[in-house]
Amino acid sequence: MNRRFRQTLFFIALLMLVPALAWAGDGSETGKFEEILKTHGAFVAVLTSFGFGFVASLTPCVYPMVPITVSIFGATEAKSRLRGAALSATFVLGIAALFTPMGVASALSGKLMGSALSNAFVVSGLALLFIALAASMFGAFELALPSGLTNRLSSVGGVGFKGAFVMGLVMGLIAAPCTGPFLTGMVTVIATTKNVALGSAALFSFSLGLGVLFFVAGAFAVNLPKGGAWMMGIKWVSGVGLAYMAFSYLRDRFEPVRNLVAHPSYAFGGIAFALLLVGTVLGTIHVIAERRKSPIAHLSKPMKLASIVPAVLGAAMFISWLPLPHGEAADAPEITWLTNEEEGRAKAVAEGKPVLIDFGAAWCTACKELEHNTFPHPSVRSEAARFIAIHIDATDDEAPDTKRLQDKYKVVGLPTVVLLDKNGNEVSRFNEFVGPEKFLEALKKVPASGTTVGMN
Repeated sequence: MNRRFRQTLFFIALLMLVPALAWAGDGSETGKFEEILKTHGAFVAVLTSFGFGFVASLTPCVYPMVPITVSIFGATEAKSRLRGAALSATFVLGIAALFTPMGVASALSGKLMGSALSNAFVVSGLALLFIALAASMFGAFELALPSGLTNRLSSVGGVGFKGAFVMGLVMGLIAAPCTGPFLTGMVTVIATTKNVALGSAALFSFSLGLGVLFFVAGAFAVNLPKGGAWMMGIKWVSGVGLAYMAFSYLRDRFEPVRNLVAHPSYAFGGIAFALLLVGTVLGTIHVIAERRKSPIAHLSKPMKLASIVPAVLGAAMFISWLPLPHGEAADAPEITWLTNEEEGRAKAVAEGKPVLIDFGAAWCTACKELEHNTFPHPSVRSEAARFIAIHIDATDDEAPDTKRLQDKYKVVGLPTVVLLDKNGNEVSRFNEFVGPEKFLEALKKVPASGTTVGMN
């Protein structure tokens, strides 16, 4: 194995490990923007927005798109490093051109960008798009512009940069649902302050952070080998990632899909991990068989075909299983949610109980994280038993009742969870995903008496 090939493998392995850093977080990024803004001021908050954008680019939603996208807008075919970098920079500006005005407009109207993506048909369309992209990575077809069009674009001055800019706009739209946990806190603060300058600067900085990997990949691609087993590895990993993302859109939007692949038992997790391991081993054999003069070259295609189902199914099952409560959580009593706010408040007054109000929506990723990770935790369920729990479905934020309740409880973004004592005084409020431990602590702070102990 020569030095150049070892360096390439190291670079690929490093990139493949990077998404794990994003998954390892506690998912509470949405509230950090407000904390940083209050503590360090607008300048540091804008700089931090860049970091939030970069972390968002490491999520499974965005990261697998990097090698595909940079090849489409021409950075990998650029004749020089300078042109590849220029094309990549233009692509990143396209992302910024979409996010900056969209985010500011959403903030000024007090709405989140995700509300535009609540429609089931939109979610299904995005899932189909990712399935098509995954199929391309697995070799079903080549995702490339016609050669005649490619030659035409390369021969006309400036057209390639226009294409990169448009691709940036498209990528921003595809990535929008994935960035919700990172943008929620930012947009909420901007909606409250009505500060257009802060909103523009923060969202532009966020967009630049989101585009870092695309820029690096586009600028570096001119030096990468144009073929080899390592490229088959990238395509296989990207294919699995893209197929998983297609599934994740459907899982998070449709309850029946989620029920098929989400079970808290350890046996389910073991089966999921075994499937993923089998798929990964078969995929690795496929990549090894693609090496030059490999004695098992004839196994490449059958191993690739055999690896797809166990790898994708195993990833879907295992990643869905990981955040679920396990063991005793499966036997813990569930929280009983009321859906009528007036009846719930009346019941709380009659029984002298505190109130837990959850505003969520089908399109809200952080809401789903609360639903899947925090509310099912056995300790949270146990403590929440003394509350009257009310869930407000704000998926249709134009509905009169929804708007009335959002105004009543001063809701400017989702998720919003409000804890009231038995006298109706607000004790705590969350505008982000919080883990079971932090939420349990807030529940315990709500007294049985009417004395307010503080605000979160």
